[in-house]
Amino acid sequence: MKKILCLISILIPYLAFTQDSIKSNGLFYKASLGITFTVNENYTITEEDDESFLNPSAFLVNNTIGYQFDNRSLIGLNLEYNYHSRQDLHFMPLHLSFQYNLFDFDDELFIRGGYGTLLGIGKSFEKGTLYKLGTGVRIYDDNFKNSWLIGFDFSRKRFGYKQTEKLSSVSLFLEYMVF
Repeated sequence: MKKILCLISILIPYLAFTQDSIKSNGLFYKASLGITFTVNENYTITEEDDESFLNPSAFLVNNTIGYQFDNRSLIGLNLEYNYHSRQDLHFMPLHLSFQYNLFDFDDELFIRGGYGTLLGIGKSFEKGTLYKLGTGVRIYDDNFKNSWLIGFDFSRKRFGYKQTEKLSSVSLFLEYMVF
């Protein structure tokens, strides 16, 4: 069984990412970086100090493997790492996501959503559930194969004892998709 899994893990990326024709469906891989900002409570407009209005409060790293059905819809399995520095919280979300392209032009405007679980892989990682909604734009390269995605995601994490604690955030993301 291990030999079969190793063979599949080698062949799928080769078959999915080595074709030269324009593809409208098939397997893809996506890597993502995101950041969440909070308003600086010490910021004042009138004073000239080195304080900024927005401060980073969370950093997100995401890996996705998925399948694009057609020019408009795709589904992905995401494994993500989130660190919220203000609260000193670590999360490891594993979630399914669905993305739908609203307009089928050269560059696409999309909406997406996701639902999954927060894995408690250690003492410092919180267990719970995750909900996500987002929007953004997908910008293709010259041969319409690979693309950059940029936009905003709203996420809601429920964790703690009987998932009574909640953390909501809006993040700016930048992703690269290999198709």
